[in-house]
Amino acid sequence: MIQALNSAMDVMLERDPGVVVLGEDVGYFGGLFRTTDGLQRKYGEHRVLDTPISELGIVAASIGMAVNGLRPVAEIQFADYFYPASDQIVSEAARLRYRSAGEFTAPITIRMPCGGGIYGGQTHSQSPEALFTQVCGLRTVMPSNPYDAKGLLIASIENDDPVIFLEPKRLYNGPFDGHHDRPVVPWSQHALGEVPEGHYKVPLDSAAVFRPGSDLTVLTYGTMVFVAEAAAAESGIDAEIVDLRSLWPLDLPAIVASVQKTGRCVVVHEATRTSGFGAELVALVQEHCFYHLQAPIERVTGWDTPYPHAQEWAYFPGPARVGAALLRTMEA
Repeated sequence: MIQALNSAMDVMLERDPGVVVLGEDVGYFGGLFRTTDGLQRKYGEHRVLDTPISELGIVAASIGMAVNGLRPVAEIQFADYFYPASDQIVSEAARLRYRSAGEFTAPITIRMPCGGGIYGGQTHSQSPEALFTQVCGLRTVMPSNPYDAKGLLIASIENDDPVIFLEPKRLYNGPFDGHHDRPVVPWSQHALGEVPEGHYKVPLDSAAVFRPGSDLTVLTYGTMVFVAEAAAAESGIDAEIVDLRSLWPLDLPAIVASVQKTGRCVVVHEATRTSGFGAELVALVQEHCFYHLQAPIERVTGWDTPYPHAQEWAYFPGPARVGAALLRTMEA
């Protein structure tokens, strides 16, 4: 996925002279996870900018660039660090089109590595997607594989709205099914690791059926797509797994079609449970699919605690927890 994200930025830097990349260590060092490796050498220091350690400054500078015709791609080194930039994201970037009656837009893409599974502890493992999906004027995206990552990032950069682009760190080097004690499978050995060269887009606001099935629907995104796949295989349940990809705006028709077909629904995400994005998904399914449901909707999430370093896998919603929820839903 690292190479796919790098390719997306490379394509857009070459295609559009208004695209700039900025963030901490994104230039000379090539990014903490090497997602911007080589871009400064190719496009120069005025297109790929190393910034001071100031998330507020990174986003504020991006807004200034955007209103003057550029398309900044800003990197927040970890999603956990976005909080100092909250006012700029929420009060400025998200509101700009509305406040200016459409005279100005903020075509900013803010990339943030998120999620756990790398022993990052409480300050390097958070999944803050629900904090963004509630903000009018923001788009929130989270890919689960390299093909989608490149296509969605290109679509985000070309979009005139500010986009929060969340990248599950545990998926950077390969799919992860939640079995931390097994060897890592690289993307080069997975079908979704094949990424076309050049320019292509995956439409924003679109979900994808990752795994067709008839017993129940799993609504999920990011790393949990592969955890849900493992849980379905291990429990023997023919689950239809819907990868949301775009969390907001949401592809509601795809969700409704799947749940109405299967009659059962399990929502899975890594973020904390209370007020997590899964609560919105449960409410939407209840509103739009009530008369099709044959069992209560289940949620499998992280716990309402900081992400614990010593108890990483007790917090992480692994295939055993997801599988148990699938079985309960089928037995209800």
